[in-house]
Amino acid sequence: MKFMMKLSLALVALVAATSVSNAQPKFGYVNSQEIIFSMPEIADVQVSLEKLQKDLEEQLEIIQVEYNNRLVEYQKNAASYSDAIRQSKEQELMSLQQRYEELGKAGSQDLQNQQTKLMQPVIEKARAAIDKVGAEGGFTAVFDMAAQSLIYYDKAQMTDIAPLVKKELNIPENATPAVAPVQ
Repeated sequence: MKFMMKLSLALVALVAATSVSNAQPKFGYVNSQEIIFSMPEIADVQVSLEKLQKDLEEQLEIIQVEYNNRLVEYQKNAASYSDAIRQSKEQELMSLQQRYEELGKAGSQDLQNQQTKLMQPVIEKARAAIDKVGAEGGFTAVFDMAAQSLIYYDKAQMTDIAPLVKKELNIPENATPAVAPVQ
């Protein structure tokens, strides 16, 4: 009977120790920027944004050339202009300068909006893969090293899940980011 009691206590202690060790939190980390910029979809995003940037630069150059041509013509003929024509020409120059500035501002905003729109699905796909790997791996938490919000962490106590996320996204393990990720 005493033997059974001791065996029962030993079993309870073993189960309790196993439960405690299984209850230990499991932490992982990943650099989401590295993952995102390693995804093949980024190439399409870059091409679209570069085209938009090029179109904007072309439009700005057209206005700049027109401004420069009118400025040269104004400077050459300013002495012969009447006051009314001189004021009209100056107004035209100011209007062109204002159009250039407005287009530059609006174009930058459009570029930023388009970047957000194009990046959103890529970011969501990476996030879903990170969530899936975290859940399947039994992680209590996964920290994003791109956010640089951790002041200290013991790497030995954490797992780098980047290889698992890349596998989930079918990114070759040795793939390098298309664009340098934010560090």
